[in-house]
Amino acid sequence: MQIPYIDLAFQYNQQREEILAAIDDVLKSGQYILGPQVELFEKRMSELCGVKHAIAVADGTESLMLIMKVMGLGPGDEVITAPNSWISSASSITHVGATPVFVDVSSDQNINPALIEKAITKKTKAIMPVHLTGKMADMKPILEVAKKYNLYVIEDAAQAVGAKYHGQPAGSVGHAASFSLHPLKNLNAAGDGGLITTDNDHFAEQIKLLRNHGIVDRENIKTWGYNSRLDSVQAAILNVRLKYLDQVTEKRRYNSELYRKLLTQKVRCPEDADGCFDVYHLFVIQVARRNELKAYLQTKGITTAIHYPVPIHLYKAAEELGYSRGSFPVCEAQSNEILSLPIHQGITDEHIEYISSHINTFMEQL
Repeated sequence: MQIPYIDLAFQYNQQREEILAAIDDVLKSGQYILGPQVELFEKRMSELCGVKHAIAVADGTESLMLIMKVMGLGPGDEVITAPNSWISSASSITHVGATPVFVDVSSDQNINPALIEKAITKKTKAIMPVHLTGKMADMKPILEVAKKYNLYVIEDAAQAVGAKYHGQPAGSVGHAASFSLHPLKNLNAAGDGGLITTDNDHFAEQIKLLRNHGIVDRENIKTWGYNSRLDSVQAAILNVRLKYLDQVTEKRRYNSELYRKLLTQKVRCPEDADGCFDVYHLFVIQVARRNELKAYLQTKGITTAIHYPVPIHLYKAAEELGYSRGSFPVCEAQSNEILSLPIHQGITDEHIEYISSHINTFMEQL
């Protein structure tokens, strides 16, 4: 049996006729940049996230940058975040001239709220919790410490569309939030795309200016802006796929429950925290001898992934931040044990049974 880690062709084949029709409508309209399809997508996403504003932009990295720009963050400022995310969480901070300050994570891989206050200095201006793997960070204590020190809270919700924290949707808890619409995400374009959500009218107005060169109209450029627009073809694809997001989430949650049922107790599986609703963008187990298990599964036709094998503070790019091996022991220990199993909506019960059986066989040998 051959089981790929991700199967985008499966998704496309299910939606092919609707997607081709949507793309054809855009091409016939001649409105390729922003336009009605983007506006429709923004309206639907604001409703999904329970916020006043949703602004579509070019990609998830730029959505973080634009948020920080309108918050006035720049050189001399610090933003607290986690070291075990994809690089863009931290790189977006550096791109606005600010400095990422890392805090270790909890057993669930999300930032440890109990450690945040110790990392706050006079330069700290914001906290950026990352809702890693589709699980929202523990936001209540984060909001409390942010309020105490008058800090912004920026949700990096790139992997968490549809997730909830005690009834609050991802993207509605902080001062602003960033989503990625990358092809590998639960809600995915056929290319890059990003989204910003906020209830702040001023932020929304400024972000809309910045994403489109600062243009009010062709004779009125209000500010130095960027070219960070979601194109209409991608928005049309997203509008089709948004109709199926609940089904995607339901299938991923079902798959996660089946894994938990079948896998041996020697494997640590992710679970929903009390009062939370996880969307399982990733299903990350933690095991001893991870690299050996990954290689073993590959011999059985099972492709897995690691998110992420190197913590951000150990990249060469982060040397200037002054961290070293041992700075964040929980994150570093997890980076040696985490393994992402196929969880997408295209895998079947038979696939999960096959994967689980081989994992159990390997673990029995330990």
